[in-house]
Amino acid sequence: MIHAWHDVTPGIENKPLPGDFRAVIEIPRGSNLKFEIDKGSGLLKVDRVLSSAVYYPANYGFIPQTLAEDDDPLDVLVYCTEDIPAMTICEARAVGLMSMIDQGDPDHKIIAVMAQDPIYSEFQKASDFPKHIFKMLKRFFVDYKMLEGKDVAVDEVMPAEAAHAIIEDSLNRYYNARRTGSMKGLSK
Repeated sequence: MIHAWHDVTPGIENKPLPGDFRAVIEIPRGSNLKFEIDKGSGLLKVDRVLSSAVYYPANYGFIPQTLAEDDDPLDVLVYCTEDIPAMTICEARAVGLMSMIDQGDPDHKIIAVMAQDPIYSEFQKASDFPKHIFKMLKRFFVDYKMLEGKDVAVDEVMPAEAAHAIIEDSLNRYYNARRTGSMKGLSK
């Protein structure tokens, strides 16, 4: 069985990583269920039902073979005109970065567009988006965390270059953790 975090290659042939990458979707746009990959099995598990009248404003998942500062795969929001089903691999391009402080720890979200989407693929950078899109995104994270009794501070969206640095760092962190046998979800 393939493990979506460990066995899917993040790079896309003839496209430069970290700007272009494969993303694995965990949560389709419009869902109010929080799914996440089970680190041990590679299957998708229901983490919780969002306890508010909010829903995911974009397809949400991770970049394979990355390890973020929270010891999870690096989060990515993939904007697309369609809801992408869970456990689907798609080609994406980073256009921005939204950083949060969640319970005192950094929590980065790569903002990307699906490469094959005829509408969103034309967006090259975060500033190409209508401003209201990111107001909704910020509000989503603030509301759902607040209703769960968690403290969160959400920064403004930064340019793609900031996302590239975070992706590179997460790729390196994954490589080092896997190389030394300290990767969660892999047998030693």
